[in-house]
Amino acid sequence: MRKSVKKTKAIKKTARPANQSASANLRDEVESLLYRQAELLDAKRWQDYMDLFTDDGLYWVPASPEQETGEGVPTIFYEDKDLMTVRMKRILHPRAWSMKTAWGTSHLVGNIRIDEGRAKSGAIVVRSRFHLMEFRRDASRHFAGSYVHHLVRTKDGLKIKLQRVDLVNGQGPYDFVIQAWV
Repeated sequence: MRKSVKKTKAIKKTARPANQSASANLRDEVESLLYRQAELLDAKRWQDYMDLFTDDGLYWVPASPEQETGEGVPTIFYEDKDLMTVRMKRILHPRAWSMKTAWGTSHLVGNIRIDEGRAKSGAIVVRSRFHLMEFRRDASRHFAGSYVHHLVRTKDGLKIKLQRVDLVNGQGPYDFVIQAWV
């Protein structure tokens, strides 16, 4: 009997205050979303991946980390959902010669940090790091860098309003272009 009383006291001592609990719940939601995003990309479930974005969501890979906008300047990718759909259809097209060879990816996401402030749009700002290994044409390529996600709460849970991808090696030479999302 005494052992169970001691266990109950230990549990009560480690219980989180209400504000920490809400913060922990948000962290869990954010981490789940980012891990799900990586899983969907590796499984090539393109539509499910795109469904993580809001209807007006943007996917942006700037040409350099100094870029403050994707409009009117050269970028690697600057896509709304319509352009993402065009890319998905191109990737899935039966005559897409660049997709003929077997290929796969593995995404690792870590160092996830929720910024205390909010974006001008009221979105939750999340910063993280990633490493992507892509195997294609009997060779491995590695991409690494940082993500900045602007997330908004919807009736379906958190959705991506903006995903910015800053590649560490984005200006490096490649014998072929990035086909799918990083």
